[in-house]
Amino acid sequence: MLMHNPPHPGLIIKELCIEPLNLTITDTAKALGVSRKTLSSIINGKAGISPEMAVRLSIAFNTSSESWINQQSQYDFRRAIPTS
Repeated sequence: MLMHNPPHPGLIIKELCIEPLNLTITDTAKALGVSRKTLSSIINGKAGISPEMAVRLSIAFNTSSESWINQQSQYDFRRAIPTS
């Protein structure tokens, strides 16, 4: 079942992965092997989670890559539904 208004996965990364560990965007990007700009775009909801990023996140935060892809899919699907 889809959430009514699922958050962008970038918000999840920020609130559940980065902030609790007191990481900076720069340090997190470095650990993920991506640029700060790339991670910042995801965190700010301007870019989505690619399969490659999902794998990187799963390794870094001991999660499943499928969970990241599912979050992105739910977010994208909800945005595609017209509101009345």
